[in-house]
Amino acid sequence: QVQLVESGGGLVQAGGSLRLSCAASGRTFSSYSMGWFRQAPGKEREFVASADSSATYTYYADFVKGRFTISRENAKNTGYLQMISLKPEDTAVYFCALKRGATAANPSTYDYWGQGTQVTVSS
Repeated sequence: QVQLVESGGGLVQAGGSLRLSCAASGRTFSSYSMGWFRQAPGKEREFVASADSSATYTYYADFVKGRFTISRENAKNTGYLQMISLKPEDTAVYFCALKRGATAANPSTYDYWGQGTQVTVSS
């Protein structure tokens, strides 16, 4: 069993930056692929970014390419999502998740989820 705790969300003005963290319990973090997803009110959860177990391969949704960067420090059992040039439409609850095997954009394929952290971008 793995538990995930996100942090780093908050209120930021458009154009600002935030770095989200995802701390994992247990000693198997490095064996999982990691994903970040977000969910805005009234909308479905959507894929943001993912990385394989070593972050050798990373993938991004088109709407965040060039603005968000996913990374991980396996020695610290922690993953990150660096967000710059934030826009009001980035406002959502952001979730990190882990899955066995290759990364994926489909949230239903992920095995473990955090509780989420709110990101609010004001115009």
